[in-house]
Formats: sequence, structure tokens, C-alpha cells
Amino acid sequence: QVQLVESGGGLVQPGGSSRLSCAASGTIFRINNMAWHRQAPGREREMVAFVTSGGVTNYADSVKGRFTISRDNAKNTVYLQMNSLRPDDTAVYYCNAAVSSGRFSGTRTYWGQGTQVTVSS
Repeated sequence: QVQLVESGGGLVQPGGSSRLSCAASGTIFRINNMAWHRQAPGREREMVAFVTSGGVTNYADSVKGRFTISRDNAKNTVYLQMNSLRPDDTAVYYCNAAVSSGRFSGTRTYWGQGTQVTVSS
């Protein structure tokens, strides 16, 4: 089994910054893509950003130029640096990771429990 534990978030003023972390633990042989998603009240969950095992990144148009995703493979951790936050960034943020638990095992996607980010004055 694999667990993803998120940290960071909370209440941030408009224009402010916040950093989210998500650490994976458990039976891990290899982590492929890692990503951040978010879900605002009354809306569907959307992908915010992902990063491949090789460091290639992709972002939703709504966060390009403001958010930066990164990962530390030695720590099995993915980060989301959020700058110039806006009220419409308010959501529960979830990380996920595509994990292989053995050399000959398939890949399974795991999700974190979510962390609330509220952007308000």
C-alpha cells in the first residue's frame, strides 16, 4: 500500500503565496507522474499541474505563470508553489501519484486526502 500525505494550504490573502507538499510513503519501487488537482465547491475536480518522473511539467491555463510544480525523487515528494493567488483559486487541493510497487508490478494511482486553500481578505 501507498499513502500520500499533503501539507500546507490554509487561509491566504489575494496576491499572496502558499506552498503545498505531498509525500508518498509505503511500498514504492517507482513513481511515474505526480500531479496536483483541485476541486472548488459546486465544481468538478480539475487538474492543476503534473510533473513526469523526468521533470517534464504541464499546467492548466488558469495557473500558468503563477504556479510551479516540482518534485524531489529522493524524498518521493511533490510540491506546488502558488504565487499571485486569487479568490478563484480557493479549493481543496489533492495530489496524486502513479506508483509501481515492484519491478514487475503494474502502475496504480493513489490520491492524497486533500488540503484546503482559501484565498480571501
